[in-house]
Amino acid sequence: MTAIEFRNDAKAAPLRYAVGGMFAMIVAMGIGRFVFTPILPSMMEGAGLTPGQAGLIASANYAGYLIGAFLAAQAWGGGRELVSFRLALWASALLCFAMALADGVVAFSVIRLLAGLASAFVMVFGLTIVFSRLAAGGRLHLSWLHFGGVGVGIGASAVLVTALISVHLDWRAEWGGAAILSVLCLLPAGFLVGAGPLSVDAPRVEPALPRSPALFAVILAYGIFGFGYIITATFLVAIVRASHGSYVFEGLVWLATGIAATPSVLLWTGSVRRIGLVQTFALGCMVEAAGVAASVIVPGRIGPLIGGILLGGTFMAITAIGLQAARELAPEAPRRVLAMMTAAFGIGQIIGPLAAGYLASANGSFEGASLAAAAALTLSAAIAISARP
Repeated sequence: MTAIEFRNDAKAAPLRYAVGGMFAMIVAMGIGRFVFTPILPSMMEGAGLTPGQAGLIASANYAGYLIGAFLAAQAWGGGRELVSFRLALWASALLCFAMALADGVVAFSVIRLLAGLASAFVMVFGLTIVFSRLAAGGRLHLSWLHFGGVGVGIGASAVLVTALISVHLDWRAEWGGAAILSVLCLLPAGFLVGAGPLSVDAPRVEPALPRSPALFAVILAYGIFGFGYIITATFLVAIVRASHGSYVFEGLVWLATGIAATPSVLLWTGSVRRIGLVQTFALGCMVEAAGVAASVIVPGRIGPLIGGILLGGTFMAITAIGLQAARELAPEAPRRVLAMMTAAFGIGQIIGPLAAGYLASANGSFEGASLAAAAALTLSAAIAISARP
């Protein structure tokens, strides 16, 4: 069998597609979405950004993701999943390079908005392709590899940025390095994900979402979770820079976040089997809230390190578990409930960095914003618990 035939074989190895999906998530999410976090302190110093401006740029990225998720879910994507997936990967890399050339808050915000749109396309079309292959091979358990790419990308970006800072290169070089790393990862992603989805569900009119208090609670909790987690996910390295001033420790905290995130979806599945989806969602929010609070109130370097580990070890798993819980509560309307959850999550992500950035500008510290994020995560857990069957 030739390589081309293998790539188009309906029974192509699920492991191949899971690993390809992992490389895609490194590019679009671990780097394209989250490399802003370790580069942000250098941008705040070198480009003169205030915390409020940094929050605005971050929120633009999350707005782009929300727009992209809705665009990718429309009917035009049917049959165009593979080409859209590959183009979005290249766009993500090129937009990192564009950040290295840009100046000013407006330009940064537009580029990051487009990068958010590209990351959403990779997420939606990549999931469609990879999960169809995993399902056909009866190996959906390999989905943790696909999602693990986010953590691998976070860890790789931590090492990259730390190395560039150590040789006295500025934030522009850091974005350029991120672009090069993206290209190195998108090439195997494009090769391994060599064909589109095996099948596409025929369009059908879904019923309205059930008027269920439990479903409303899950959607609300998911939106508040989006607000809470993204504050620390955006500003964690800036918090370390402000309080400890060591670029090596900054890299260590973000590396620990990535290492913890890589197997997190796999590790939390055991909790789902034991106590259920919404209970696990609530538990994950409480664990993350403890980490977010620790990052600013535990003295010395141990606080941010705990914060990074607990953030990485929860946020991807909570994201996936929340979507599963909503689908169980609206099994006849999976697309409608996904759209509603995405909207709630996206709005929370957009508001979070804006509020945190301007609060930090007013207070001269990220402590108040981080404690507000921890409170939001605690509230999300409490609301989710109310949705128990």
